[in-house]
Amino acid sequence: MFAKFFTDAARVVVNRPVIVALLLGPVTGMLLALGARAAVPDAKGGITIDNFTFGPAELTVAVGTTVTWLNHDDIPHSVVQKDKTFRSKALDTDDSYSFTFTAPGTFDYFCGLHPQMVGKVIVKP
Repeated sequence: MFAKFFTDAARVVVNRPVIVALLLGPVTGMLLALGARAAVPDAKGGITIDNFTFGPAELTVAVGTTVTWLNHDDIPHSVVQKDKTFRSKALDTDDSYSFTFTAPGTFDYFCGLHPQMVGKVIVKP
């Protein structure tokens, strides 16, 4: 009687949806993590937009550097240089805009939709 109880208790019924979830869960998590990592701009020429701020607020780069702004906020933002040297379209969540700086100088910019958001790119020769 003990042996019958032991074998019945050890038997686990697992249906197909549970097996699929157990197999695909880790794979899906890994793909999401890799996607999030790939979307982060590099430290040399990347500015993130998040929580109504540009980060870093000031970035120094060399002439010829392409700077990419990446919107991580839940609402659209844009990037507009004060003298209109560059101007992005409205960037939805996870959209990006890139501009290559071909001349030295200080480039103040702001969000065209939220002008209180400001930043600066300093381009060195």
